[in-house]
Amino acid sequence: MGDLEPIPAVIGRKAGYTLDRSPVRHRADTHMSTFTDTLTPRGYGRKPENPEETYTDTGKTCKFHTERTLVEYLGIKPRPFFHLTCCVVCCQCLDASRPWLCYWILHSLELLEEAVPAAVVSDVCQFLARCQSPTGGFAGGPGQHAHLAPTYAAVNALCILGTEEAYNVINREKLLDFLYSVKQPDGSFVMHVGGEVDVRSAYCAASVASLTNIITPTLFEGTHNWILSCQNWEGGLGGMPGLEAHGGYTFCGTAALVILGKEHMLDLKALLRWVTSRQMRFEGGFQGRCNKLVDGCYSFWQAGLLPLLHRALFKDGDVTLSLSSWMFEQQALQEYILLCCQNPAGGLLDKPGKSRDFYHTCYCLSGLSVAQHFGNQDLHHELVLGKEENRLAPTHPVYNICPEKVAQAIQHFHQLPIPAQKGATACAEDQS
Repeated sequence: MGDLEPIPAVIGRKAGYTLDRSPVRHRADTHMSTFTDTLTPRGYGRKPENPEETYTDTGKTCKFHTERTLVEYLGIKPRPFFHLTCCVVCCQCLDASRPWLCYWILHSLELLEEAVPAAVVSDVCQFLARCQSPTGGFAGGPGQHAHLAPTYAAVNALCILGTEEAYNVINREKLLDFLYSVKQPDGSFVMHVGGEVDVRSAYCAASVASLTNIITPTLFEGTHNWILSCQNWEGGLGGMPGLEAHGGYTFCGTAALVILGKEHMLDLKALLRWVTSRQMRFEGGFQGRCNKLVDGCYSFWQAGLLPLLHRALFKDGDVTLSLSSWMFEQQALQEYILLCCQNPAGGLLDKPGKSRDFYHTCYCLSGLSVAQHFGNQDLHHELVLGKEENRLAPTHPVYNICPEKVAQAIQHFHQLPIPAQKGATACAEDQS
């Protein structure tokens, strides 16, 4: 993508921002006030070198700082971990997503390499324990019904915390029973008992089952074939067979197949063509579907697919793959996130003009991490736009928590036996 051409004036006015022709690395190393004035208010997303100075006084760079902006938003300063310990009024609409709030915040903090105090770790563990259903799985809040989405969020959050107390919160036997209770005869999963079927549920189930070592021979029987049926003529995956390809569903389906060891059964070249076409030529960020606007959250849902595809094509014997970069324009994505998705007071967002929130903060940071880090422990390359302070910790492209937390959880739970298949018998009786 190299130098980025300017957006035509009419498009720029509609989108609310434009990108100029300057190379990415030039923008990273110099103060570009005229450039960033087209994106945001003066001083957007920059921490002053002198804490007494205001954002307006210091000019602008695309330097990404955590000390006074994002980390404050996430609750470290001035009120330590306020958002992890108090559901404020603005979050009341997320009452059924409270484990998600824990996950989004904790994952953002681990990417920023900010430690969580031990007392807060214990408080979060106790809260998530109250969200665990007596019949297995986790609900969106205490006293609610178990649901695969908050189950995924809760397990990820507990694995990020990574303490014995956190691991012991998860009732693996009941979790397996819950997964069987939402398993369907065709291999798909519903999100909750009596709920809807879509490919998110298969990913959530595969993720928590693999992390906690509860995969049985029958739990995912037929699941890979159902997921494969969601890949359509576009090359991406829809939420169900026959639906439009969508970035979130495509990631979920592909990641689930990676967990199940069946990703090679996808049409990988068609999938690669579809996802690389979702990176916007001018903005540098990703759209979720064809003919849609760019959105910061797809920095992970789409860009996170590229490491999975790289791995799958490598296993398939593709000798043309790069050994230093993913198959998307990593610098352009970093540019979009750093320059277009930061709020001056901290936190990240969909696009300029939108409000910050924990969801977009988490997935913008996750996408930025993917764009900065290539490879694995044996072959690792970094491409960090701007100054060293912009560097984030790597994230695991399948689970979207840091790789060492994935390894630690797997090591812990694989020392434990796989629970007895109580739910398998009940499920078979229900289907007979």
